[in-house]
Amino acid sequence: PQLPHGHMPLPSFWKVVEDALQQSGAQLHAFCQAFETVTPSPGAQPLTPAEERKVLSLVSKHGPDKLYQVTSNVSGSKDLDLTLLRGQIVALLQSADTRGNTSRWLVDAGGPRGFVPAAKLRPY
Repeated sequence: PQLPHGHMPLPSFWKVVEDALQQSGAQLHAFCQAFETVTPSPGAQPLTPAEERKVLSLVSKHGPDKLYQVTSNVSGSKDLDLTLLRGQIVALLQSADTRGNTSRWLVDAGGPRGFVPAAKLRPY
C-alpha cells in the first residue's frame, strides 16, 4: 500500500513526522500533568511513587480506560486468583474468567496477572 505521504519530498515528510511526534509528546505531557493533579476520590490512599510508576506503566500498556481500583482487600482463594490491597490499581485484561464467568475479571496488577472479583473493582 502507498503511504499518503509517499509523494512528498523528504524534508516535508520529516516535518510531518516531527509534528506528529511533537503533538503526541505534548498529549502525553498533558496527560501526565492531568494525572498528577487528579485528586484521589475520598477514601482512596495516595499512591506511593512505586505504585505511581506501576500505574503509568499500566496506562502505557493498556490505556487509561482499562484502569480499575481495588475497593477492598482481596485474598485470592483459588489458583490464579490475585491477593490485592484496597486502593491498588490494576488494568483490566478480560471481563470474565476462562469459563466465561463475568463475576471474576482477569487483571494485570503491574506484574502478576490473575483473577479478581469484579465486585471489588471500580473504574479509576
